[in-house]
Amino acid sequence: MADVTRLLHMRHLRGTPTVWVRFQKGDRSVQEGTGQSFWYRPLVAVLSEVPVDDRELPLMFHSRTADFADVTVQATVTYRIADPALAATRLDFSVDPYTGRARARPLDQVATLLTELAQQPALDLLARVPLAEALTVAITEVREAVAAALADDARLAEVGVEVVSARVVAIRPEPEMERSLQTPTREAVQQDADKATYARRAQAVEQERAIAENELQNKIELARREEQLVEQKGANDKRRAELDAAAGFAAAQGEADKARALAAAQADQIRSVGEAEAEAEAARMAVYRDLPTSVLQALALRELAGQLPEIGQLTITPDLLSGALTRLADGQR
Repeated sequence: MADVTRLLHMRHLRGTPTVWVRFQKGDRSVQEGTGQSFWYRPLVAVLSEVPVDDRELPLMFHSRTADFADVTVQATVTYRIADPALAATRLDFSVDPYTGRARARPLDQVATLLTELAQQPALDLLARVPLAEALTVAITEVREAVAAALADDARLAEVGVEVVSARVVAIRPEPEMERSLQTPTREAVQQDADKATYARRAQAVEQERAIAENELQNKIELARREEQLVEQKGANDKRRAELDAAAGFAAAQGEADKARALAAAQADQIRSVGEAEAEAEAARMAVYRDLPTSVLQALALRELAGQLPEIGQLTITPDLLSGALTRLADGQR
């Protein structure tokens, strides 16, 4: 809507680049176009404002397929008023010269016309196809049919309206029918999910089996290594015992050699002592051999006296004394 300002009995209108404005007095057009700005007297001025920008018109209507299923069609039509001068003469785009407000709603008439023109080809097409095809491949066909019908319709050209594009957003059945149609897909997806679950469980079981088998192999390997360790330990103990026995034997042999050497040394010492004693005894005997008998007897008595036990009392008889004195006297002679 253009801006209208007041100055005494005059009004000033300032338009926009997307609004086409016509200033008319009687049957004569004073000024028209987009982006207009002018002064006027509201008592004699006739103003019209026509939007020339692109506008989106959402559409939603029901239809029935060849197998008598109800569907809802959602579409969007983009249009613009290509000939605003023509549209201003066919539709009421007049505005109040005092306030600048529109007196009618001509765009609603355009929307109604576009809706009716778009519905007819869509209804005709959907009535010839079954529901499954209408929900899949028919969307493109419906869009093309609607776009062709709107582009070729003479009524739109008569009011200066041009269709820029037509889009079919969706074709949807009733909720219960939609759930029924989704059931096979849902079941297929559930089956795939179950298969994935079973495969995951089977994989988990296989992994557990592999883990258990690996653990068993580890236990077997540990047992085998433990057996090798025991055998090696026994061999080591046996070898240690052999080495200890050999060391003990060597030590015993060394001790025996030391004992034999000591015994030999002692034997040599004893032999040397014996030889010395024998030589001393031989020398003593040689000395004794040259001594008189009486001296030998005296020495023998002395030696014997040293070996006799202690005599507490001694009884000397006359016979013993006379004989000893006789032998003494003979010896002195």
